[in-house]
Amino acid sequence: MMALAALLPVAVWLYLLAARGMFWLMQERDDRDQPPAPASWPSVVAIVPARNEADVIAKTMASLLAQDYRGQFRVVLVDDQSDDGTAKVALETSGAGRMTVVSGAPRPVGWTGKLWAVRQGISAAGSPDYLWLTDADIAHASDNLSRLVARAEANRLVLASLMAKLHCTSWSERYLIPAFVFFFAMLYPFRWVNDLKAKTAAAAGGCMLVQREALERAGNIDAIRSEIIDDCALARLLKQMGPIWLGLSERATSVRPYHGMAEIRAMIARSAFAQLGYSSLALIGTVAGMIVVYAAPPLFALLGQDSAQASGILAWAAMALAFQPILNFYRLSPLWGLALPLIGAVYAAFTLDSALQHWRGRGGMWKGRAQALGRT
Repeated sequence: MMALAALLPVAVWLYLLAARGMFWLMQERDDRDQPPAPASWPSVVAIVPARNEADVIAKTMASLLAQDYRGQFRVVLVDDQSDDGTAKVALETSGAGRMTVVSGAPRPVGWTGKLWAVRQGISAAGSPDYLWLTDADIAHASDNLSRLVARAEANRLVLASLMAKLHCTSWSERYLIPAFVFFFAMLYPFRWVNDLKAKTAAAAGGCMLVQREALERAGNIDAIRSEIIDDCALARLLKQMGPIWLGLSERATSVRPYHGMAEIRAMIARSAFAQLGYSSLALIGTVAGMIVVYAAPPLFALLGQDSAQASGILAWAAMALAFQPILNFYRLSPLWGLALPLIGAVYAAFTLDSALQHWRGRGGMWKGRAQALGRT
């Protein structure tokens, strides 16, 4: 009986390695298959929602204002009722003459804070060809916009998004951050996202270039105003309008470190239960699945006998192998692959915490706001 049970995680990992869009190879990157420059450069407005970002806003706004883009380009910063002087710091950035600062209005019922800020930014943007939605803690290489626009124009994309390289230097970051990208890609294989015929749609909210007319045809940001996982909701909306593309990048990087595991927990717990549709049954199934996929292999490998032990070793080796490309992207030791069962256990705990926060009326907690299901 144990031998048969031990075959289940082996079968799961063989499926993940071979039939889940080869997600683990992380081949979809912005430095591959770069299209040539377009004949003419369309107009772009960057929209940056910012709430209490004074510690990072100077660096990130400087990276936006230093873009080498040859078309019309300007920046709209929406100061979402910050109390730390975010707007003042931003306006002191070199080149701030190309920046418009919008003082955010109070959030209406039914909107999440970020999407309401983005909506105000879109209203102030006018009618550019593209809207570049980027987070206030993301810094960009000077050629990032040019490369994004070239890709979007060459492939007629309605959405081009980059999974920014997250801050990963502390022990807690090395322990948990690569897995965040790994699990995201497992859930939304980039190859499937980039296939117009596939239903899978996803984006990374830190860097999204959106064709304005396509967004308007889809109902604008208003159509997803209550979504906690707003980037993937936007991708689902826009994939109905045309092709989208998502890839890994080192040209967009997060400049804000996570100070300990608690801050990473808050980032994950903010949206984990929303990803499950706030379903208790889905929560139970997810935790049970993570036990089978991540906990069972080392248990069989260390405590099993004969064929059960062999199956456990094979499944553990498969998951360690699958983890290698993202570890290489973050320039971490391949030995972290052996720790994936423990990492998975932590993510399962964070998912349970996300559900508990929701049941306590603190779902979607971010920047002092509980936003899930329209909570204030």
